[in-house]
Amino acid sequence: MNRLEIIKEENIANHIYFLRGFNVILDFDLASLYGVETRILKQAVRRNLRRFPEDFMFELSENEIDFVVSQNVTPSKKYLGGAIPFAFTEQGVAMLSGILNSDKAIAVNISIMRTFVQLRKLIASNKSIVEKLYQFEKKYDEQFKLVFEALRQLIHNKSKSEKRIGYKDYDK
Repeated sequence: MNRLEIIKEENIANHIYFLRGFNVILDFDLASLYGVETRILKQAVRRNLRRFPEDFMFELSENEIDFVVSQNVTPSKKYLGGAIPFAFTEQGVAMLSGILNSDKAIAVNISIMRTFVQLRKLIASNKSIVEKLYQFEKKYDEQFKLVFEALRQLIHNKSKSEKRIGYKDYDK
C-alpha cells in the first residue's frame, strides 16, 4: 500500500488534464498506473462500451491530440502508435473499477478517486480567490477606461485651444 501512496501523491495529479470541460486521465496514463498494456485497457472498455457514455469517456479529436502533444503530455503523435486515445472522466475511472477487477486496479482506482476529490477541494477553495481577482480586474479595467477617456478629452481640448505653429497655407 505504501507504493500506492507514492503513486497517488507524485503521479496521479500529474496525469489529470482538462479537456472538453472535464478533468480527465488518458488511457495510456491509466494503463501505466494499473500496470497493464494500453491495448488491454482499451479492449476491456470496448467490450463494455455501454458503461461509458460521453461524460464518462470519449475519444480525443485530432485537434485535442495536437494539443496533448503540444503540451508535452506525449512526446509525439508516434508515441500513440496511430491509436486515438480515450480520455476518462472521474466517473469513467470509477466505472473502470467494475471491469478491471484485479487487486491492483481496485487500489489504484481508490487512489485516483481520492486525487479527484482533492482536486475538487482545491478548486473550491480557490473560487473565492478567483472571484476577488475577477472583481479586481473589472475595477482595474474601469479605472484605465477613465484614464484613457480623460487623456482623449485633454488631447481634444488642447488641440482646439492652442494656436497651430508652423507653415500656414493661405490658399486654402
